Amino acid sequence: MTMGLQVAIDGPASAGKSTVAKRVAKKFGYVYCDTGAMYRAVTLAALQQGLAMTDTEKISELAKQIKITFQPAEPEQRVFINGQEVTRDIRLPKVAKNVSAVAAIPTVRQEMTKQQRQIAAEGGIVMDGRDIGTTVLPHAPVKIFMVATAHERARRRYLENKQKGITTTSLEELQRAIELRDQKDSTRKVSPLTQASDAIRLDTTSLTIDEVVAEISKIIKKTEKHLA
Repeated sequence: MTMGLQVAIDGPASAGKSTVAKRVAKKFGYVYCDTGAMYRAVTLAALQQGLAMTDTEKISELAKQIKITFQPAEPEQRVFINGQEVTRDIRLPKVAKNVSAVAAIPTVRQEMTKQQRQIAAEGGIVMDGRDIGTTVLPHAPVKIFMVATAHERARRRYLENKQKGITTTSLEELQRAIELRDQKDSTRKVSPLTQASDAIRLDTTSLTIDEVVAEISKIIKKTEKHLA
């Protein structure tokens, strides 16, 4: 018997998926799985080993070898690669610049998808990413597709970076990077960023985090009632 629903939250870079997913998971007592952090962790490990982003074979092998784990913490969940904390390192610009290339490698996606499905098997999970509702958890009873304008997403990421003491990238540079990321994610051959046919589209441009959490919470409660 499952302990709750599978909740899939998809959307483009910096749409606020992770922040919202964490809060929703906490509110319902669900597990939170940050899939984006998993791909960032593989990217960081590849960079640390000096691998070329075009060396798909070695990166794929690396993805199978490393163990990515999470640990609940405030204000953000801690991320570890083989027991070593990489929470801040996976958010660095060099990782953001290369993560799309790593995430587009079919064998890397297969390995991460396998791990993500294992985590979600018992239900009671909130998972966010770009292909959760379409590929990872295609049968999830709750699917949300979060969107916001590129400018608004860049503004949010800029403020987030500033709070973390990362001030090396300007707002304009962040917006250009986000637009490029959108283009790469939407056009990649393997699991491109696309809205699942049965997902609910939620434009968060003019909504606060609390308002987004409230909207998704209503959807979850309605689904729970329907499936009861």
